[in-house]
Amino acid sequence: MIKYYCPYCNSKYQFKSISNTGKLLCGLCGEEMIKKSFINIKQIISLTVVITFVLPLIYTFILSIINKKDLKKDIYQTSNTKSLRSLNLSRIKI
Repeated sequence: MIKYYCPYCNSKYQFKSISNTGKLLCGLCGEEMIKKSFINIKQIISLTVVITFVLPLIYTFILSIINKKDLKKDIYQTSNTKSLRSLNLSRIKI
């Protein structure tokens, strides 16, 4: 459904009327109604700005969840190897 609006009148008080030529006219001021586009340029620009700021945050969040599992494994392995090294070094000194 294509929406029409009058650029001069308040949208609350607009009502449409049809002229003899078949064009839609504003019932208040008599001006020709203009087609309202589905997406205008401001919406496209704002959407790209929002995506550029939100996408890296989402990407970082997902990677942190994925790496959290690997980080726990790494911490466990490094603590075990450090304790084993300290034990081996203490045995050598004796």
